[in-house]
Amino acid sequence: MTRYKKWLIGSLIISAVSIALVTCLTFNSETVEALRKIRLEYILAAALLHIISYPIWGLRTRALCKALGYRISVLKVTEIVISSTFVAGITPSSAGGEFLRVHSLNRNRIPLGKATAIVVGERLLDAIFIFSCLPFAFYILGDILSDYKFDAAFLTANFLVFVLLVFFIYGVWKPEKVKYVTRMLTGRFAPFFGKKTDSAVSHLMEQIDREIDHFHDSVRVFFSEGKKGLLWGIAYTFIFWTVEFSLLVLILMGLSRTPSITTAFAAQVLLAVIMVIPATPGASGVAELGAASIFSIFVDSSILGITVLAWRALTYHMNLLIGGLMSLKIIKDMNVIKKLISDTAEPQHSA
Repeated sequence: MTRYKKWLIGSLIISAVSIALVTCLTFNSETVEALRKIRLEYILAAALLHIISYPIWGLRTRALCKALGYRISVLKVTEIVISSTFVAGITPSSAGGEFLRVHSLNRNRIPLGKATAIVVGERLLDAIFIFSCLPFAFYILGDILSDYKFDAAFLTANFLVFVLLVFFIYGVWKPEKVKYVTRMLTGRFAPFFGKKTDSAVSHLMEQIDREIDHFHDSVRVFFSEGKKGLLWGIAYTFIFWTVEFSLLVLILMGLSRTPSITTAFAAQVLLAVIMVIPATPGASGVAELGAASIFSIFVDSSILGITVLAWRALTYHMNLLIGGLMSLKIIKDMNVIKKLISDTAEPQHSA
């Protein structure tokens, strides 16, 4: 069995067990009554809203591409985004999805370094938005921070994001240092990947140096002549997260509850930070148990399990389904998936 299949099955099992555990611990007669009165139109509206989030994400990617002088159709970039959600859902911290988007943009004639800058730029915009919302979330949900388990998970996630951000800023500021480190690592590991001659290793290092320069130049462009595209990227980031955070509100309305929009949004900001922890593929287990813990502040215990189930089904399992179907449609993306995370492919030998 290939690794990506193991990760897919593992993530689904962990997710199912976590949801079952939360549901069993909170299931009672009121849960049955809530299921009888469920308003499917709100659940369907939430599903439609999540589908709408794909082209919004695609528009953001397109805006960043345009900022660097590359034009790509909304349809094509939306296909890239959707196909990447499948790999993101079965790899820790969504890492596989980022690699696939970089590769897909590169196949659309965007240099690898610039494609990397676009995808990293998206992640930074997400991080900036989420962390700028944290003071608001702390104010709304301050009582939950007294839980030491939550404190530990939250501080760990914050520390990891902070470390990554420091490394990124240092890499942009000192590209020569990055080149030095990559040359050292390339020289050490290249022989394990078939680059056994000095000329081959030297050529590989030149390629890497060129892509690092592309990346560095792209970051500079974003803050100079590409500022308009960056501003559009910020706007689409705000719209994207507003749409995604609205799903929980619609789910609760479908369960005949009238939630506080500010409370629901604040809870999901904190949950987004916790899910950064790369503990399991697709954050399975972390997301479900974290959601149960945070949602319990404002969601009745009788519907907590089905709320977590519906929320995770829309934000995770739906991505696996639609992303998987899109990847099957785009055969080249499926081949990349296998190359990225398969451990059974036989090594290729040049003639």
